[in-house]
Amino acid sequence: MPIGLGRRALAISALVVVVVVVTVAGCGSSSSPSKAPTSSKSSAKVSGTVTVFAAASLTETFQARGKKFEAQHPGTKVVFSFGGSDTLAASITGGAPADVFAAASTKTMKTVTEAGDVSGTPTTFARNQLEIATLPGNPKNIHSLKDLTDPKLKVALCAKEVPCGAAAQTALDNAGLKLTPVSYEEDVKSALTKVELKEVDASIVYKSDVKSANGKVEGVEFAESAKAINTYPIALLKHAPNPAAAKQFMALVTSSQGQQVLTDAGFLAP
Repeated sequence: MPIGLGRRALAISALVVVVVVVTVAGCGSSSSPSKAPTSSKSSAKVSGTVTVFAAASLTETFQARGKKFEAQHPGTKVVFSFGGSDTLAASITGGAPADVFAAASTKTMKTVTEAGDVSGTPTTFARNQLEIATLPGNPKNIHSLKDLTDPKLKVALCAKEVPCGAAAQTALDNAGLKLTPVSYEEDVKSALTKVELKEVDASIVYKSDVKSANGKVEGVEFAESAKAINTYPIALLKHAPNPAAAKQFMALVTSSQGQQVLTDAGFLAP
């Protein structure tokens, strides 16, 4: 082969190699970005159980939010523990495993926060105002907080340690009234049930509880309740077993849609 032709062949071969190398490198670099969104998308998915400790007054609204959350996130399950906020706080500080705590007062949340069991800062998501729950038709003609002091009436209150009980006591103190109930209940739903079962003539509960009773009780507003409104904070717990899903559940509760559900249920905006 002539020398000129040989050099030309070598040059062409080298060019082919360069083109192949560049092409392969180009294919490799273009494939990497295409995988990033897939990885990011999968990391945004949540699964598993979310354990929520919540004040009894949140029962209906949170159960509805739980079903919504499970529908939005297949593979998840929301398990609730409802009760008096003080009892739930004691369980959390005592080591009970939970992801989220939603309390009916900032004082109760403070107990958990000061114990070092909260991750981050609690977020206020609702407020609630007291109302007197009577039997349908208000047969005892109860029209004010003072009326409840009539010794002929049977009245149930939440325990003073429970947010609804503390708020009721604040209202009574502000009005200069003394009331001796026939029973102190462990949470607001228990106080409401006493009226529904006709075991008492009235109880002091939240407006949201009267509304959730669907006509089984009648609500009576009283002026003193305006200065005894409870604030509801929600927080991610420090040792949450499923923090990723817990954050998503909290986001649903605090979203505009979640706020609307609470407002429709009788809660006040945060």
